[in-house]
Amino acid sequence: MLREWTRADTGALLRVPTADDDKYSRGVVGLRTGSAAYPGAAVLGVEAAWRAGAGYVLYTGGARDAVLARRPETVARDEAGRTRVGAWVIGSGTDAEHRDAREREVLEEILHGDAAVVVDAGALDLAADGTAPMVLTPHAGEFARLRAGLGLAEVDLAGEDARVEAASETASRLGATVLLKGSRTMIAGPDHEPIVVGDTTAWLSTAGTGDVLGGVIGALIAADPRRSLAESAAAAVWLHGRAAARASGVAGASTAEGGRAGHPIVALDVAEALPGAIGELLS
Repeated sequence: MLREWTRADTGALLRVPTADDDKYSRGVVGLRTGSAAYPGAAVLGVEAAWRAGAGYVLYTGGARDAVLARRPETVARDEAGRTRVGAWVIGSGTDAEHRDAREREVLEEILHGDAAVVVDAGALDLAADGTAPMVLTPHAGEFARLRAGLGLAEVDLAGEDARVEAASETASRLGATVLLKGSRTMIAGPDHEPIVVGDTTAWLSTAGTGDVLGGVIGALIAADPRRSLAESAAAAVWLHGRAAARASGVAGASTAEGGRAGHPIVALDVAEALPGAIGELLS
């Protein structure tokens, strides 16, 4: 059975801060993302975590100058130290082929910790050995490589049923939540029914929006770690899509349902539109 995620589902999941909250209780997100080659991935993920409501964002990757130039409120240092991170985001804007021994050691430490980890791009190859609660966020090409590394058969992802089955099989093998990106994003896990999140603008298919999504997922997990990872991930995908729709000028129904066509956007537009999307949802 496939669960279609809705606006109401997202609204019911969001945790709104109260007068009793502080920056730590609102959620601490740690990011080890970006690199000299791809510093923008770090900037986008950090921006998204802040815009999605994180109370504290810690950055420990290799693009510190770029991150602080954009978001000076970010705490940037080489490691978490005594900071209690609620959710990590790793791998965005990195390449496993250029990873040194020290970087692998740090990533493996995160993947064997207690905090949930959003695993993207250049860290997906390490997920099979991870013991932390994990949400993997591959696009189709990364998903194919992930399955090959797990010894799973190559699959044709043209049909929705095939995407659900492949995501579920991969999640079961890893014991983790798998979020297969697409116009209709599939979220599968070993202990819940598959979820699909759709109905966004096709303008969202542009470079860097996956980095934004990672930051949103991290923020929602950190805000309420009692929620299932799959539901937090689904809510993040819905908000990400709604922010893209707002940023591109699409109002109401999707284009397929007769809505407006909208206009091009870039990934930072999506991150900047997140507060408005959240406010709209909560109003």
